[in-house]
Amino acid sequence: MAVTRAEVCVAACADLFAGDGEILASPMGFIPGLGAKLARLTSEPDLVLSDGEAYLLTADGRLEGWMPYRKVFDVVAHGTRHVVMGANQLDRFGNQNISAIGDHRKPTRQLLGFRGAPGNTVNNKTSYWIPRHSKRVLVDAVDVVSGVGYDKPAGPFHHIHRVVTNLAVFDFGTPDRRMRLVSVHPGVDVQEVYDQTGFDLPRDGEPAITREPTEQELDLIRTVLDPDGNRDREVRG
Repeated sequence: MAVTRAEVCVAACADLFAGDGEILASPMGFIPGLGAKLARLTSEPDLVLSDGEAYLLTADGRLEGWMPYRKVFDVVAHGTRHVVMGANQLDRFGNQNISAIGDHRKPTRQLLGFRGAPGNTVNNKTSYWIPRHSKRVLVDAVDVVSGVGYDKPAGPFHHIHRVVTNLAVFDFGTPDRRMRLVSVHPGVDVQEVYDQTGFDLPRDGEPAITREPTEQELDLIRTVLDPDGNRDREVRG
């Protein structure tokens, strides 16, 4: 069976954790969760996974440890964590909005609120997963700053790592720490990425093609991590 776009995205999310070693992975969302588990089973065997509350788990969901919720805040405060969040809006400097659309004093739409986004981005390595790449999400400037980007003062652990969307992968490797296109997923026209992004991206040559999962990774995705194929409900194509 041909590799699907969803499977490419899972592998791209797994690659977010490359080189992280023994830190707490906090993926928010189904595809990032699959990516973290895939990384644990392949390239990052020391990656620590949790149920988001108190238990530490293996990639197949077996209990392997206990971390009281109060201890989570020690990890959150000291940078030994990689969180993958979503975003209702994300701008060129990595500022994230999950709070409200419109003027915060009188928003046109109320969203989740700030939640843990400020602390996550100031204290921990942070990446983003965007399942629907569009100008409504990737905007010139967010309406409200929930997660802190590179154009704002931040602490020593601040690190916006990468952004994975259903179309492409981005990082912030420019001198002024703006988002740049790293790779487009197989079958995606690079012009579609430019057209569906609400700000100008640097155009320094042709971007790479996002890698496809290896045979081992595909087997793990299809038979161990997501045998029911729920990944294809989140990312089509």
